[in-house]
Amino acid sequence: MPPVSLLVIGAGDRGTGYAKWALAHPDRATVVGVAEPRTVRRARLVEEHGIVPGNAVSDWKELAARGRIADAVLICTLDRAHVEPTEAFAALGYHILLEKPMALDEDSCRRVVTAVEKAGVMLAVGHVLRYTPYTQALKAVVDSGRIGDIVSIQHLEPVGFWHQAHSFVRGNWRNTDGATSMLMAKSCHDLDWLQYIVGQSPKRLSSFGRLSHFTPANRPAGAADRCVECPVEADCPYSAARFYGGMLERGEHRWPLGVIVDDFTPQALERALRTGPYGRCVYACDNDVVDHQVVAMEFPGGATATFTMTAFNEAADRKTRIFGTRGELYGDGKTIRIHDFLTRGEEDVTPLRPGEMTAAGGHGGGDAGLMDAFVEAVATGDATRIKSGPRDSLASHMAVLAAERARLNGTVETVPDPR
Repeated sequence: MPPVSLLVIGAGDRGTGYAKWALAHPDRATVVGVAEPRTVRRARLVEEHGIVPGNAVSDWKELAARGRIADAVLICTLDRAHVEPTEAFAALGYHILLEKPMALDEDSCRRVVTAVEKAGVMLAVGHVLRYTPYTQALKAVVDSGRIGDIVSIQHLEPVGFWHQAHSFVRGNWRNTDGATSMLMAKSCHDLDWLQYIVGQSPKRLSSFGRLSHFTPANRPAGAADRCVECPVEADCPYSAARFYGGMLERGEHRWPLGVIVDDFTPQALERALRTGPYGRCVYACDNDVVDHQVVAMEFPGGATATFTMTAFNEAADRKTRIFGTRGELYGDGKTIRIHDFLTRGEEDVTPLRPGEMTAAGGHGGGDAGLMDAFVEAVATGDATRIKSGPRDSLASHMAVLAAERARLNGTVETVPDPR
């Protein structure tokens, strides 16, 4: 069987990361085309994958205009630019891996689902947490009945002080009007993951959260607009000069440093910190997304769950406690501990963990797991290999949108039917 041929639309960190899977599995997949407006990023992917010059373009519409020249496409554009390419490539018969979120409002999400279902093509949304060995091991425990019926869940996403500063204060996802809500941009993973573990989408939810710290009111006396010029920088935990400069000194030429420089030199970093958005004081940015949020959920079967997202911690793996009628489960992203009520015994399950639970580390094997499932589905025509298909993803996106309405309006929201 020949390798599955792929186009990459958007050669940022997500598109490049997914494409690397093909380099590791050349017998199963090959990247034959790329659309990316940034010359350096486009050229880098061309060199890595040996893409012929004519298949490396700046605008995805140029590739779409050629008809179907590959089996599948990886759409990894920015969040607001997902719907149009998905509709276009679906109509051409491409199977699609679409980076999360699938879209930013209900109508747009439904357009994505309608496009792929009408065209009869497969869609895998980038909910990579479903595909990690850790998640598969945890779900196997839950589905086995070892802890009985789920009664309630506590789930924590410790975003990390530096990740919040990088992505959601200085970065692309800092402002709701320019991007989307924090819950959609970052934590749609988590509401989707809870839906997957419980086996149901929540039916009602409420939410509370706000932007508390990264505001002008908390700016230290004497702070400058940029870290490289700031007299109080040495006492600030959010110093861009210290964070990115430390990565450069340690030779960590990857995300998130790779977001702000293409050339890993002190001169390039200095220039970026003096002129670009990532060198700004975290108390002098145009950010408005929340830095902490809680969502309370009720599922159709009666189970309840709470989800907490907070910036104020060391970036770490998500942590989960599941309370069942026959036992309790605790997971920290690495190890799963099961306490059995009948025997009062405990057991630890430690799944294989291929990489850190970060974008740079492949999300603990989730990126590779998604690519493995998607490519296998395309190669065999078996869509059941995909764990994050259109209808499941639509349901979790609807829950995210309802939760944000609840936060903004102070209401208890019912999640719409995804059908």
